[in-house]
Amino acid sequence: MTSGGDAAGMNPAIKAAVDHARQLGMNPYVVYDGLEGLIDGKIKEATRELTNDMIYRGGTLLRSSRSKRFFDYEFRRQAYEHLKERNIDKLIIMGGDGSFRALNDFFNDFEVPFAGIPATIDNDIAGTDYCLGVDTAQNVILDCIDSVRDTARSHHRAFVIETMGRDCGYLAMTTALCSAADICIVPEIPYDLESIYKRLQPVINEEGSCIIAVVAEGTRVAQYLTRWLTERAGMDTRLTVLGHVQRGGSPTARDRLMGTRFATRAVEALNNGDINQIMVYHDGQYGYASLDSVAGQQYSVTQDIITFAGSWAASRLSGSGTRFFPPMPPRSRGMGGFVLKKNAAAV
Repeated sequence: MTSGGDAAGMNPAIKAAVDHARQLGMNPYVVYDGLEGLIDGKIKEATRELTNDMIYRGGTLLRSSRSKRFFDYEFRRQAYEHLKERNIDKLIIMGGDGSFRALNDFFNDFEVPFAGIPATIDNDIAGTDYCLGVDTAQNVILDCIDSVRDTARSHHRAFVIETMGRDCGYLAMTTALCSAADICIVPEIPYDLESIYKRLQPVINEEGSCIIAVVAEGTRVAQYLTRWLTERAGMDTRLTVLGHVQRGGSPTARDRLMGTRFATRAVEALNNGDINQIMVYHDGQYGYASLDSVAGQQYSVTQDIITFAGSWAASRLSGSGTRFFPPMPPRSRGMGGFVLKKNAAAV
């Protein structure tokens, strides 16, 4: 089943799990609409016809949901009865740590073991370097930035591009690097507006140039930065919020491969008795992680990405280059402009 936000790579993982389970002599089923579907008994036998055309499809053909009802024991019991009727004794769930915790509660109630596959474009699950959907989302963002740059150069404009990621700046940081953006603001790294302005002056004064700023949604400063660039830099500035387009699209080769590898290992883990494990990819190796080491833990972007991004930016002090600075303080009204609050910890 798939739970929480959809992510490219879920469908290839579903197909791989079904195929591998069948190879091992199991009788695979699929659950539609996530935990809500589990409660309502939306469970079907996974036929070959059902999974044949899945691998190239984006999102999740099993659909997804977030379920408040699953917190209620009686609804969990209802879900268990649906599984018992079909002799289903193992579950694989794709989603985030909330989904994993939900099935852990389910195991504590009814001893139905599970395996978890990390799937979120935010790439913010602790214990794994990669979650399904990230590569596809990165490529969607890059395509959008490249397209926006064409119109930005045509009109000597600045564009602020807001990416998803909640409180994690991974998507914004990696796509800013890969697109040679001029500004990147993420929750993890400090910034200073006046330093940005000074470094951007050659770009501002150059004919036919443009400014591309990539901002993580968790900073909540996209609109502020748009106004600041208009007023301080004197450039016509537009805001583009990419939103849920980042979740769509046919999965890339990497997400298809990662989905396949995660899913086959999840089936093998359950078949070998390694229950309630989360599939992870760390330092180039696939493995398992306990729920305690994943759910509820704080995810941090790996230091090598931050270090690489920072050193790359430092070597590009003029012209186009990515500059990383920290979360922007709240807007404060000043005389005819935008000012930093006096108590803000700007570097």
